[in-house]
Amino acid sequence: MPARRNVRGIPLRGPAALVLTALLATACAGGDDDSPSPRASSSSAVPHGYVEGAKEAAEQQSRLVIGDPASGETRVLDLITGETHEVSPVEDTAGLTTDGRFGYFHTPGGIRVLDGGAWMVDHGDHVHYYSAEIRDVGQLPGGPGTQVRSDIAVTAVTGEDGRTRLYDRTELDKGRIGSPRTLPGTHEGAVVPYEEHLLAVEESGGRTKVAVYDREGGRVASPDAECEQPRGDAVTRRGVVLGCADGALLVRASDGAFTAERIPYGEDVPEDERATAFRHRSGSDTLTAPAGDRAVWVLDVTERTWTRVATDGPVVAANTAGEGSPLLVLQSDGALHGYDIASGEPTAETEPLLKDTGTATAPVIEVDRSRAYLNDPGGKRVYEIDYNDELRIARTFDLDVAPALMVETGR
Repeated sequence: MPARRNVRGIPLRGPAALVLTALLATACAGGDDDSPSPRASSSSAVPHGYVEGAKEAAEQQSRLVIGDPASGETRVLDLITGETHEVSPVEDTAGLTTDGRFGYFHTPGGIRVLDGGAWMVDHGDHVHYYSAEIRDVGQLPGGPGTQVRSDIAVTAVTGEDGRTRLYDRTELDKGRIGSPRTLPGTHEGAVVPYEEHLLAVEESGGRTKVAVYDREGGRVASPDAECEQPRGDAVTRRGVVLGCADGALLVRASDGAFTAERIPYGEDVPEDERATAFRHRSGSDTLTAPAGDRAVWVLDVTERTWTRVATDGPVVAANTAGEGSPLLVLQSDGALHGYDIASGEPTAETEPLLKDTGTATAPVIEVDRSRAYLNDPGGKRVYEIDYNDELRIARTFDLDVAPALMVETGR
């Protein structure tokens, strides 16, 4: 597929780190229980971390999957090389989501699945990064309101009717949709794969409760926990966070047993100021969500605390890398603003980057360990921001399409 370079600025994360790949593979080869058993001949043994058809790298292979609903044009922007790859158009896209590898284009006729060709495998004490060919996988059934959640083994697709189909994730990895199994019953919100099980919220005896299923669809012992008006979810290293009417519910697993811990707001929060859609850096335990028009909720899952950060202008998008990094807020003035989460004080501000923030599909802020990415549909560009250097613009990617929809893969 054709690729073009269209980047301004100095790349700060070049491919030079790839020379470490051999050292990384060697370091990971011993002392890991997930390593394949050695064969009779060491020369024929499969190396630890090997994935057929993929290349392993020493650093995260970040890519942006981009969609222009007006034209149907779709692109994949490689953040390592700066190249833009053209892929098959997707018409009438109403939304774009990701599980870290695949881009899911939500349309009235179904969900187009695009393999972004970059992902990571987290072994807890170390991580493997991979890249492969970008390719169309096919189409999942479901409309714009369908929710997709995945782990390395299963992809759960929950329709607006609350029914959930389960797909073999390894089939998607091979470029095939596969045949689904149906999870019994109907569910409120997304069904989330977690710790070799499936977490759901469902009505039971007039209560909205957490339900846990095994991968075959059988009910297992579930925590006696309610989550009224569930909206929003996030998988963190501390467990799965579910957004509820009175705050959040943290569901965790230990030795196969599931527990639930409530993290309340601690105050009465109007319905239009509740956290209903979480954004965060992959692997982080700090979540963000709009808190009405002029504030952002920050949920520290480790400390089990909510912080409401007031902004000096209407909020368009927000995110944070956590771990002491600033809260990033795109406001209606088109500028990116930084706030200290603990004090709520402004820390930095860019010049106006976007002329129009009131588009039908609002811009987003994607965050990784060192950079943030902001899409500018009107300007047909994506900004790379160094959020640890007073929101310095590190690179600007000029595109031939309007990036109205954007997600980051490679995580």
